[in-house]
Amino acid sequence: MLRTALFNTTRCSARPTLLARQVARPTHQVFARYESSKADDTLKAARKAKDKLQKDWQGPVLTYEQVKPKTLSPSADAYLIDVREPDEVMQGSIPSSVNLPLSVLANSFHLTPQAFKAQHGFEKPGKQQEVVFYCRSGMRSASACDIARRNGYENIFNYEGSWLEWTSREGGGKGSTA
Repeated sequence: MLRTALFNTTRCSARPTLLARQVARPTHQVFARYESSKADDTLKAARKAKDKLQKDWQGPVLTYEQVKPKTLSPSADAYLIDVREPDEVMQGSIPSSVNLPLSVLANSFHLTPQAFKAQHGFEKPGKQQEVVFYCRSGMRSASACDIARRNGYENIFNYEGSWLEWTSREGGGKGSTA
């Protein structure tokens, strides 16, 4: 809404000699919010919750001593999954482990159990089954734990020492293959 203000134009006045001046007034009112600290706290809490969800999750870590018995007496209720690429697995793998490369892990979790078995050659792990991930040095296995958690898996572990620790403790590469 525009309003026009008329001014008296006398010679001794200090006002401008304009006869009319247009003044713009907003058509809506702006309300000041005085409870901004409550809004800030709510916003901070929401941001913190979002950051927590997006942050990489650090799964429980297993040591060599905890993984070794799993290889000696494998169980159908537990999986030891090697997330290295197939060309790396050719160098050797931990006995009783199965290969599920990190590059296909997330997509594989979305397959039906029948499609999963057809593609990878073993049963798809259940969401409550124990799953231990390992790789070459422990970095990709930590990512695999994060991917599994985001896909609803609950009982997941990271063998942080992974293949490098296994070969140093067991004394060999290709000889360690099951």
